Amino acid sequence: MSPIGIFDSGYGGLTILQQLRNRLPERDFMYLGDNARAPYGPRSFDVVYDFTRQAVMKLFEMGCRLVILGCNTASAKALRSIQQNDLTKPYIKADGTETTLEKEGYRVLGVIRPTVEIIGKLTKSRHVGFVATEGTVRSQSYELEIAKFYPDITVTGQACPLWAAIVEAGEAESEGAEFFVKKRITQLLDKDAEIDTIILGCTHYPLLMNALKKAVPEGVSIIPQGEYVAASLEDYLLRHPDMSDHCSRNGSVTYLTTESPERFKECAAMFLNEDVEVEHIDLI
Repeated sequence: MSPIGIFDSGYGGLTILQQLRNRLPERDFMYLGDNARAPYGPRSFDVVYDFTRQAVMKLFEMGCRLVILGCNTASAKALRSIQQNDLTKPYIKADGTETTLEKEGYRVLGVIRPTVEIIGKLTKSRHVGFVATEGTVRSQSYELEIAKFYPDITVTGQACPLWAAIVEAGEAESEGAEFFVKKRITQLLDKDAEIDTIILGCTHYPLLMNALKKAVPEGVSIIPQGEYVAASLEDYLLRHPDMSDHCSRNGSVTYLTTESPERFKECAAMFLNEDVEVEHIDLI
């Protein structure tokens, strides 16, 4: 039996984990934050892919068969490469037979598609905006994914390079947070005044919800990802009973970080409102 792995470059994925625990309280989870090398947003595709692959393989080694990339940057820059290359790369088992991680039942999922799949039911104007890190915006993942499901929807992105840092500094409720949130939301809506739905394309951003509600005009919806990712995972496990049977059910959570456990505990309290036990781990 194995826990469900959740990976993020830092702390934002804890907002995804929280929703997963709310939806699937009986499941076991293993959260890995690569805090020593965060943030991933400004990094190149190759570096994000390399770092994300290392984390995924570590979670596989530690018993996870299913890993969710609870990070938009990793989902945008690394998910497809891991699914198409690493999970399908042949290797020789101890008994001499050839196989792949995919054949052995290992899977990696992201956070972008669950949000994209539902967005067509949430927008009336068919004009959708998203706010995210520079890396996610540059990847055009949201535009490409939404076009696959809803080619009639116009998608506009806005990079918000300071927002995650504001959250991790504990300043989400400050006047400074309100200023920077208002600035970026105004820039987004200046690009397309018909936007009626804004996706929070970074898992840190739900902690800025109070500032966002002040900045967003009446009639424009703000869409965090967590509940949709959780609903999608629940559906995935129902549709894949073999994977569901592998995922253990003790209601436990293990927290791992590549940086200081003390620092992780301090920041995690802002996301989870609880004290957690954390272990240090090296990825290389």
